[in-house]
Amino acid sequence: MNLTPRLRQLLALGLLLVLLLALLLSLAITDLALRVWQRLSALPPWVYVTYGVLLVVFLGAGFWLLYRLLRSPRRASADLSDAPLDETGLEARLQAAEARGIDVAAARSELAELGARRATGHLYVALFGEVSVGKSSLIRALIPGAEAEVGVEAGVTREVRHYRWQSPAGDALVLADVPGTGEVGGELDELAAEEARRAQLVVYVTDGDLTRSQQTALERLAALRKPLLLALNKSDRYGAAELETVAARLRERLAAAGVAAPVVAVSAGAQREVLRALPDGGETRELRTAPPEVEALRDALQRAVDGDPQLLERLRDGAIFALAAERLAVAERDWRRQAADRVIRSSSRKAALAALATVAPGADVLVQGYIGTALVRELCELYEIPVQTIDIQQFLKSVQTRVGRVMPLVLSVVGNGLKAFPGLGTVVGGVVQAIAYGLIFDALGRALARTLETRGRLNQTAVDQAFREVLGEDLEARARRLAEWLVKNQRGRGD
Repeated sequence: MNLTPRLRQLLALGLLLVLLLALLLSLAITDLALRVWQRLSALPPWVYVTYGVLLVVFLGAGFWLLYRLLRSPRRASADLSDAPLDETGLEARLQAAEARGIDVAAARSELAELGARRATGHLYVALFGEVSVGKSSLIRALIPGAEAEVGVEAGVTREVRHYRWQSPAGDALVLADVPGTGEVGGELDELAAEEARRAQLVVYVTDGDLTRSQQTALERLAALRKPLLLALNKSDRYGAAELETVAARLRERLAAAGVAAPVVAVSAGAQREVLRALPDGGETRELRTAPPEVEALRDALQRAVDGDPQLLERLRDGAIFALAAERLAVAERDWRRQAADRVIRSSSRKAALAALATVAPGADVLVQGYIGTALVRELCELYEIPVQTIDIQQFLKSVQTRVGRVMPLVLSVVGNGLKAFPGLGTVVGGVVQAIAYGLIFDALGRALARTLETRGRLNQTAVDQAFREVLGEDLEARARRLAEWLVKNQRGRGD
């Protein structure tokens, strides 16, 4: 930074004055403190002790009040949503959501499923893995001729098959064959992951070394903190030495990722083409089915079941509570979005009508300020975010600056987009400006709602960024929709 000699002299003089004032203030405070101490030392000890305690209390109260004034307000519902999940707390949240008109059917269906599984007393084991690794064949090898229970979810092509099985020790288990993951589009991945969360045990099935996507899936399953087994299927394709090499490689990958899961080699039994010699000296090819080899998996499942059944129950319950809470959170989010859309639509239409109705100079500013205050307050109440009047005023004051900069652009776009709009000429003058006001309020409301949903607080910077993004989204289309409503409204009043 280049400064002229004159400016440097002025800066030096100003700095010297500041230092002198600081020195004088320090000396005055020191002199006052010494005089107070001298007077207190001549008094009985209980007097200056009491004085010191009162001084500390006074300073502490002042700093606490300053902290409360400056800190960001927290969401009023944070203590409820952040509380540890249990059935009683979750039921309270569901009842509170229902009282507000939120659809909680999806969340309640998870609790109903939990109740049904508790009633059976069975342990659920989910076989998880990518497509074509042989999960279904492996279940049929474990339970020849088992009766399948099919539960269809989210469409006829999305299903989880349940197979009842009794372990060698007599434990009642249900093996869940979930849809394979890794398909193009990944439509079934979420369904498979949800069933894995509902189960008490998870068996991850692979037919070779892990790919990157399989490694990621295993790590996510391990994060559920429930017993996990890794089944190396189609082991009959490998020789003994090659099989041990693949199994060792899998153990290394699991150890590197911090995933505690035993590796068992299995074979569901496969058909192989063999060449058979005929009595007449000829040869023929035929398919033969190799016997399945699943004893290692049976033993591993039995060991997992024998470990701690009560722990398995708690892990299963906690996972389903979390899944139900996620369903509730999605329902609450969708409900808030719909309610926010209604508030924003109403405010934008009020702003447009106000721009048409106000004719006195400066009256539109007062009316728009009132509508803006109501918009901010309603959205903050909807997202349960405490906000004070002074915060709203500061927020709207900052918004006005940005609105002044974008208004000419919005007027230009609206004017060009409505030139061919039929019947617009019959509306009172100033309609373009009225629509521009409505669009700005619409963009402001959507930006504010997006920020409150993602940030959980009234953040000016985030709202400004979202406002710039939202304002240009389908501006002409939104202008036409608002113009259609405005024309219809004005004609209705005329009739």
